[in-house]
Amino acid sequence: MTVIILERVSISLRGELSRWMLEVQAGVFVGTLSAMVRKLVWDYLTTAVRSGAGVLIYQTNTEQGFAMEFCGKTSRRLRDFDGLQLIQIPS
Repeated sequence: MTVIILERVSISLRGELSRWMLEVQAGVFVGTLSAMVRKLVWDYLTTAVRSGAGVLIYQTNTEQGFAMEFCGKTSRRLRDFDGLQLIQIPS
């Protein structure tokens, strides 16, 4: 399963993403994508978010069972501690 969360992006970009995934709430997309399609979609989104932000969460073979990627200007930072991905909220 793949989850993509978009913030401050255009409605047209959300519409394009809804071709491959289900928008369960404004800016929250859920779907089952192959690794190749997920990479192509994410590469496109990272160039198209402009002043917005995005978070990609997908299932993988790690201790946590998933991995995360961020793009754009988010209020949170992704930190890696010995293979565990954690979120840092700057004060």
